[in-house]
Amino acid sequence: MAALSVPVLSFPHHPKVPNSSTVNNDLRFPYYPLLSLIDQCTSLNQLKQIHARMLRTGLFFDPFSASKLITVSALSSFSSLDYARLVFDQIPQPNLYSWNTLIRAYASSSDPVRGIFVFLLLLDRCRESPNKFTFPFVIKAASELKASQVGRGFHGMVMKSSLASDVFILNSLVHFYGSCGDLDSAYRVFRNIPRKDVVSWNSMIKAFVQGDCPDEAFQLFREMEMENVKPNDVTMVGVLSACGKKADIEFGRWLCSYIQRNGIAVNLTLNNAMLDMYVKCGSIEDAKELFDTMPEKDVVSWTTMLDGYTRMGDYDEAQRVFEAMPNEDIAAWNVRISSYEQNGKPKEALAVFHKLQVSKSAKPDEVTLVSSLSACSQLGAIDPGRWIHVYIKRQGFKLNCHLTTSLIDMYAKCGDLEKALEVFYSVERKDVYVWSAMIAGLAMHGRGRDAIDYFSEMLKAKVKPNAVTFTNILCACSHSGLVEEGTGLFHQMEPVYGVVPGVKHYACMVDMLGRSGRLQEALEFIEKMPIAPTASIWGALLGACRLHGNVELAEHACSKLLELDPRNHGAYVLLSNIYAKTDKWDQVSRLRKVMRDSGIKKEPGCSSIEVNGIVHEFLVGDNSHPLCKDIYKKLDEIAAKLKVIGYVPNKSHLLQFVEEEDMKEQALNLHSEKLAIAFGLISTVPSQPIRVVKNLRVCGDCHSVAKLISKVYEREILLRDRYRFHHFKGGHCSCMDYW
Repeated sequence: MAALSVPVLSFPHHPKVPNSSTVNNDLRFPYYPLLSLIDQCTSLNQLKQIHARMLRTGLFFDPFSASKLITVSALSSFSSLDYARLVFDQIPQPNLYSWNTLIRAYASSSDPVRGIFVFLLLLDRCRESPNKFTFPFVIKAASELKASQVGRGFHGMVMKSSLASDVFILNSLVHFYGSCGDLDSAYRVFRNIPRKDVVSWNSMIKAFVQGDCPDEAFQLFREMEMENVKPNDVTMVGVLSACGKKADIEFGRWLCSYIQRNGIAVNLTLNNAMLDMYVKCGSIEDAKELFDTMPEKDVVSWTTMLDGYTRMGDYDEAQRVFEAMPNEDIAAWNVRISSYEQNGKPKEALAVFHKLQVSKSAKPDEVTLVSSLSACSQLGAIDPGRWIHVYIKRQGFKLNCHLTTSLIDMYAKCGDLEKALEVFYSVERKDVYVWSAMIAGLAMHGRGRDAIDYFSEMLKAKVKPNAVTFTNILCACSHSGLVEEGTGLFHQMEPVYGVVPGVKHYACMVDMLGRSGRLQEALEFIEKMPIAPTASIWGALLGACRLHGNVELAEHACSKLLELDPRNHGAYVLLSNIYAKTDKWDQVSRLRKVMRDSGIKKEPGCSSIEVNGIVHEFLVGDNSHPLCKDIYKKLDEIAAKLKVIGYVPNKSHLLQFVEEEDMKEQALNLHSEKLAIAFGLISTVPSQPIRVVKNLRVCGDCHSVAKLISKVYEREILLRDRYRFHHFKGGHCSCMDYW
C-alpha cells in the first residue's frame, strides 16, 4: 500500500520508439514529451517511474535521453548517487556529458574519491577525451581530498592536452593547490593564466587566506584594482577574512565602506563575513550595530555574535544571545562549550554540555565531543569523560583521529593510562597526533623509556614525527632523567626528520639538563642557542635552580626572565622559594614587597578532586567546603598516624617566615592538595583511587605525605600537578622522587 502514497505521473500516449538510431535521427527528439517530464519530477519515486517507462519504450538506450536521467538522479534536490550510479552502469555507451555529470556529483559528495575512480574509467572506456568540463570536476575531487600527487597528475594531463590555457580549468588548479597548502604552485598557475577573470583573482585571494598569508591577500586585492578587475561579493568575503586574521579593525572598517561606495551587492554571506571580521578584530560594538540592521540572519549570524561575546568574556550577554536564537543548533552549543573550555573554565564547559544533553534541542557532533573531552582533561574529571566515551560508542561515531586523540588525552590526564593505551590500540589508523598524544600521556606518567619505545614504533609505522611529537618525547626524557637519549633525539630533529627546533624544544632541553643537575651545561646551552632565549627558557633554568638550590644562577635567570616579562609572577615566586629554602627571609620579604608595590599577585594554589561526578575545589587553608570540619578532623588523624611512623614535616617548603614550630606544621597542613586528599579519604570507598589535580607544582612536603598516606591507609593516590602525574601506592611514587 505504500506505493499508493507516491504521486503518479500522467504519461503521454506516444508510439513506441522503434530503436535508438531512429530516435537520434528524429529532429523532434529533444522535445519528446516523456523526456520533458523528467524536469518536472519532485521525488526519486517519480523519476523511477519515468526510468521504467524509458526502458519499456527503448528511449533509455539513447545516450542523450539517458544523460537527462543521470543529471536529475545525480544533481537534483532529491538526488541519490547510488541510484545515479546504477542508472549509469546500465547505459551501454554513456556520452561524455553523462561521465562529467557523475564525476561532478561525486566530487561534491562525502566520498569524492569515487569521482576520481569514475574519471579513470572514463579514460579507459569512453570514446571521447576529457574536455574543459571534465577536468574542473575531477580537480575539485582532488581538492576535497587534498590529494596533492593525484592533482598534479591531472595538471600534467591538462598541460599535454589542448586545454592548457582554459581559464575555467586553471582557476580550478589555483583552488586545488591552495587547498593543498602549496601556495607557490597556486601562485605560479595564477600568474600564468593568460586572461584572468574575477574568479581567478578570488581563487588566489582565498588560497592566501587559507594559507594564513593575509598580507599577500591584501596585496593581490590592490593589484586587482590596478588591473581594473571589479571585485564582487566573493572577493570581499576573502579580503574580509584576511582582515579578521590580521585583526586590523581600521582596515576592516575601510573595507565595509568600500563595499558600500562601490555598490557591491550585499547578501547574507557578505554580511556574515563583515560580522565575523568585526568579532575577530575585537569590535563587538561594530558587530552588534551591523547585526541589528541585517535584514536577514541565519544560524551563522547568531553564532558569530555568540562567539563575539564569549571572546570578550561577556558570558551574560552571550547567554542572552543564545536564548534569543530562533534555533539553538549544535554550532551555537559548540561555541559556548569551546569558549569556556578554551578560556580556562572547564567546569562551565561541562555544565553547558550537560544542559545540551538535558534539553535535547540538538545532537552533539564531533566538535562538541572533542571540546567536552578537553574540558574533562583540564579538570581531571574522569566520570564525564567515561560517559562521553560510552556515548561515542552508542551513537556509532566513527573513532577518527580527532576523537581518538581527545580520548587518549582525556584518559591520560585523568590518570587512567591503561585506558588511554586501550583506546590507542583499538584504532587501526593512527596519525601523527594520535601517536604524539600517546607519547605525551606516557611522558606525563613518568614512563620515559616506554615513550621512546613508542616513538620507535611510530617510525616503523612510517608516521613522520612533527614538532608536537618532539616536544612530547623530549618532555618524557626530561621527566625520567634520560638526558643522553633526549639529547640524541634533539640533535636528530632537523638533519634526520626535517623538524626545525623551536622555543618549546629548547626549553625542554634546558629543563632536561637543569633537572638532572647539569646547571652550568644548561646555561651554556642557552648561550649557544641560534634563537634568542625567551621567558619560558629562562623560566626552565630558574625552575632547575629551585630544585638544586643554586641561588646565584637563579638570580641571573630571574633577572633575564623579568627583562623579557616584567610582570611574570612565576619568576618572583620561584626566586622567593629559593630564598626561603636557603633561609634568606629578608630577600623573601624584599621580593614580596616588590610584588605588592607592582600589583603582581601570585597564582593561588588550587587542588580539585572528583567524587561521584562532582568536582570539589580546595584553596590553601580552605574552610568553605560543607564538610570542612570532617576534612580537618581527618587531617589531624593523618598527622597523628604519620608521626607514629616517624614522619617529620619538611619546613623548608614553607614560603613565609614562621617562628613558632607548631605554626610551621599547621601552615604545611593547610596546603590544598592535603585538603583534597583528606576529603578523598572520607568520601570514597577504599577500592577507589583518589584522583587529585593541582594547578601548581606539588610541594616536597605534600609529596612525602602522599607517599606515607598511600602506605598507612592502603590507598592508591593519583596526583596530577602542573607538569606531570604522581602515582602513590604502598609508600612509593611512580616518579621515583625525580620530579
